[in-house]
Amino acid sequence: PGEPAVQHGGFAGVEGLEHLCVLGHYGAERWDARTGALTAPAPHPGVAAVRAELPRVLAAAGDRPGVSVEEKGGRAVAVHTRRADDPRAAFEALRAPLAELAARHGLIVEPGRMVLELRPPGMDKGVALLEHVRETGARSVLYAGDDLGDLPAFAAVEKLRADGVPGLLVCSGSAEVGELAARADLVVDGPAGVVGLLRWLAGQAG
Repeated sequence: PGEPAVQHGGFAGVEGLEHLCVLGHYGAERWDARTGALTAPAPHPGVAAVRAELPRVLAAAGDRPGVSVEEKGGRAVAVHTRRADDPRAAFEALRAPLAELAARHGLIVEPGRMVLELRPPGMDKGVALLEHVRETGARSVLYAGDDLGDLPAFAAVEKLRADGVPGLLVCSGSAEVGELAARADLVVDGPAGVVGLLRWLAGQAG
């Protein structure tokens, strides 16, 4: 808790990564290799309020062993149901009470693969991607994702393509996110598949 989502230590000073920019928390955090600076807005007060009320809300929704809470550096709170006895049933049972809790404190709920993340509104991966492309003047884009939170970024790439910017949509393969796979141009076998694709592209460029 309290640590930024952007973990940049392994990238600083690495040859070939001088222009790397790392975005975290749906684009709210940013680390730039050129300056070495990590920037982020002040934590939303609703996150602390939600964290304080969450145990009561979860208890009221019923005893569900295996449900866990992850704090994301004071910028979001995620409720995971993957380890529950019935992950899908727990996920669906918690959607409404968590949405009500989030709305009461000015937050939104971002659903993912057996996870419901309560976070501030106003930024998503699509917004962050469009801003970064416009800032850098990128002439082509490759976006790889593996969760429902990546759908706004997929939509952003589709918009860029409509505006004449070539873009490739990659799904880091998972049977749990069929909607993402259906919209992707290419489905690869998880993170290792993404690494293999990037290595192949680097070889072609070289």
